[in-house]
Amino acid sequence: MTTILVTGATGTLGRQVAERLRTEGADVRGLSRRSPSYAVDLREGKGLDSAVDGVDTIVHCASSPRGGDDRAAGYLIDAARRAGGPHLVYISIVGVDRVPLGYYTLKRRVEQMIEDSGLGATIQRTTQFHDLVLSVVSGAAKLPVLPVPAGVSVQPVDSGEVADRLAALALGAPAGRVPDLGGPEVREFSGLAGAYLRATGRRRRVVPVRLAGKAYAGFRGGGHLSPEHAVGTVTFEEFLARRHRRTG
Repeated sequence: MTTILVTGATGTLGRQVAERLRTEGADVRGLSRRSPSYAVDLREGKGLDSAVDGVDTIVHCASSPRGGDDRAAGYLIDAARRAGGPHLVYISIVGVDRVPLGYYTLKRRVEQMIEDSGLGATIQRTTQFHDLVLSVVSGAAKLPVLPVPAGVSVQPVDSGEVADRLAALALGAPAGRVPDLGGPEVREFSGLAGAYLRATGRRRRVVPVRLAGKAYAGFRGGGHLSPEHAVGTVTFEEFLARRHRRTG
């Protein structure tokens, strides 16, 4: 039986990856700060050796926009080396090498650490999740008007489809950097905000707002998009409808 460690196993993506791998018959170890079996704070690294010992593959889903991803990756890579070098699968983001956003720069640094680690590795970049777009527009909708970044398009992808891809990669051999996984449609942010308002029955005026800075310019230029890899199938409207059925 294949033994696989999933970091960030209580998160949106990690939880689904762990479920799919168990369905495939793998022995899955779920690691997170709140895990009942493998409670590890990756930014400190304590307890990693026992979690990694004897695993065939590590799927690294844990991440934090608050920082520390490179430190966490360093601890994980060192533990993997001590454990004999399991296959390391890493989830990254389309545009980390094109959009000068601090979080993206950190994700690219982790990619480079993994590429230089000497471990057998697979790196999968995806476009933004539907969940992220929903979080942004639902938060903005609390205001009297709904502001969105002017001139920015997004290519959201379903986290379940990403979980399917990561599970398949985890059960395979190291493949290096694999083709991007993009959502089915490139959409104006304002259009996605409108879809959210229609799905929730809320009334707000969508107001495009021009922002400053190199990161905003990178997003306006589409550095975070991958239209040539629009292989996802679940649209944002379908995601919203499914979520509404589940919560309703």
